[in-house]
Amino acid sequence: MEKLTVVITGPTASGKTLLSIKLAQTLESEIISADSRQVFKFLSIGTAKPGINETKGIKHYFIDELNPDENFNASIFEIQALKIIEDMLHRGKTPIVVGGSGLYISALVNGIFDVANADEKLRQKYLAIKAEKGIEFLYDELKIKDHESAQKMLPQNWKRVMRALEVLEITGRPIWQAQNEYKRHTDIKFLQYGLNWEREVLYNRINKRVDLMIEQGLVEETRKALSLGYDKNLNALNTVGYKEIIAYLEGSISLDEAIELIKRNSRRFAKRQMTWFRRDERIKWFNITQPDDIEKAAEIILKQVKENS
Repeated sequence: MEKLTVVITGPTASGKTLLSIKLAQTLESEIISADSRQVFKFLSIGTAKPGINETKGIKHYFIDELNPDENFNASIFEIQALKIIEDMLHRGKTPIVVGGSGLYISALVNGIFDVANADEKLRQKYLAIKAEKGIEFLYDELKIKDHESAQKMLPQNWKRVMRALEVLEITGRPIWQAQNEYKRHTDIKFLQYGLNWEREVLYNRINKRVDLMIEQGLVEETRKALSLGYDKNLNALNTVGYKEIIAYLEGSISLDEAIELIKRNSRRFAKRQMTWFRRDERIKWFNITQPDDIEKAAEIILKQVKENS
């Protein structure tokens, strides 16, 4: 019997949560969230965490486990998620991984590896550049010096951007070369699936989700997180949804402007997500035109899980 793990991915607002819940209910399994922000407490509305009614009592991992100022990255996720997967397999369950964080999915499926020890002086140099000129400047530098690595990460993953620049300066080699040479050995078989919507339909879903987030209290949630003492520059808060509301709370833009920016930036993020995931030919894509298609996708996945078991 193969050690199977199902991976569900795709852009924001594509229905990943709904599909994962349906699979977990039928398989009587548990869900591992591969989302770089849902792991943090106090940030629920802006990260679209599944609510109690949505989870149907199914156990979820990496949701509401850390404070916003605690460290969490793809390397930590890989190590901890593999342990959880092994435990679930030992208990006779088929693990279900769901999320849109491409780096986290890649770390779990392929392994993640960094060459070169950290150089604190170099780290401080890039942190100073980030503070003075912003992460977009560093990302543009990476695109010039190591275009291939830049294509494999998103600008907001500034720690990864900085690390790529550091590795290049320390070793003279792009970080992607080390990644390609690194092969993690595992006997787990990952069945990867993605949800693909026609672009305009997906963008409409994103716009409606943002409106719902505002109705549910995204402004109040952001204000509360800041009132608890969490710095606006934390990676957890310096992301789409929160950074725009913070700008509104600081008085630099209106609420209407913040909402439109969240919608625009969420659409751009979804586009980058799809660019990332489409590079992996192992992902089987389901073209979704209506919510009922997710039911059909669940049936196909369950059949394939049974065939591979």
